Amino acid sequence: MSETHATHSAGAPVFPPGRYGRRREPRRRPVLTALLGLALVAALGTIVVRMYQQYGDPEYDANVITYTDITDSQVLIDFQVTVPPGGSAVCVLRARDRAGAEVAREQVTVTAQPGARQVIAQHRLVTDGRPFIGEVLRCRQPA
Repeated sequence: MSETHATHSAGAPVFPPGRYGRRREPRRRPVLTALLGLALVAALGTIVVRMYQQYGDPEYDANVITYTDITDSQVLIDFQVTVPPGGSAVCVLRARDRAGAEVAREQVTVTAQPGARQVIAQHRLVTDGRPFIGEVLRCRQPA
């Protein structure tokens, strides 16, 4: 009995000439790839700059020192803000209840003494319900 091999193991398949047309080499588009890469870098750069402007300005930094005098309708927030020397900042303060719901939000402007970079401020937030925590969300340059 003779043995026949059903598979051909020598590399790429061999097709009968003229039967399936001419095989094409895969085309590469280096210009299109470069343009797509450049567009991606530009889009990511725009997003990074926008996020930095909105959230990452190191000249305006705020920390809550304490929140006290909590009643059913108010909280007293003591906070410290770093600003450019002698500058001012607009800070957004908020209070939340135990469930995490916002019960008050307010913008406060603080101004440093001439030559000083640190401002210690105190603000009383009037709330819609009993607050659990007082926070400084962000500080930014006044418009």
